[in-house]
Amino acid sequence: MVPVDIIRKFYHEKSDLYKILLEHSFSVADKSLYIAQMHPEMDLDKAFIFEAAMLHDIGIFKTDAPDIYCHGTFPYICHGFLGSDLLKEEGLPRHALVCERHTGVGLSKAYIIKNNLPVPHRDMLPETPEEQLICFADKFFSKTHLKREKSVEKIRKSLSKHGDEPVKKFDMWYKIFLG
Repeated sequence: MVPVDIIRKFYHEKSDLYKILLEHSFSVADKSLYIAQMHPEMDLDKAFIFEAAMLHDIGIFKTDAPDIYCHGTFPYICHGFLGSDLLKEEGLPRHALVCERHTGVGLSKAYIIKNNLPVPHRDMLPETPEEQLICFADKFFSKTHLKREKSVEKIRKSLSKHGDEPVKKFDMWYKIFLG
C-alpha cells in the first residue's frame, strides 16, 4: 500500500491543502520512524508506522479550517473519526484506528461527553505502541508552521489548556520514547 495513492483519492495534487497535508504527514512519519529506530527492543512495525503516520490526518478536508485551506462542514476536531471512516472504506481498519485515536493525546468517552464535543461518544485513545508513537510525534508539528518542530514546552503549554491529564500522558510518552 502506498499512502500517497490513497491521499490522492481525496485531495487534488496541485492544491495547497494537499501540499500542507503531505508536508505535515512526512514530518510526523519521519519523527515517528526516527524514534522507532531508537527502540529496537519495542519491535515496532515500522512499515505500518510510516503508512499510518502518512494517513493520520486524511480526514481534514471534510472540516472547516480555512487557515489551512479546509472548507468542509465539520468542526476540525472531527477530522480523526472522519478520516477513520474513510480508511475503513478503503479496507484499512488498523490505519483507521490511528486516525480516530490521535487527536490531542486521545479522547476518552468521559472527556467527550463532559466537553460536549461533536464526535461519537466512545473512547478514542491510542492503545498500541505504534498508535501512541504516532500520536506523540504528531504533537511536534502543526499544519500552519510546516517543518518547524515545536518545543516540548510549547506542546505542554498547549495541552495544559485541556487539564493536567493530557500533559501527564505526553510526559509519560516523552519518557518512554525520548527519555
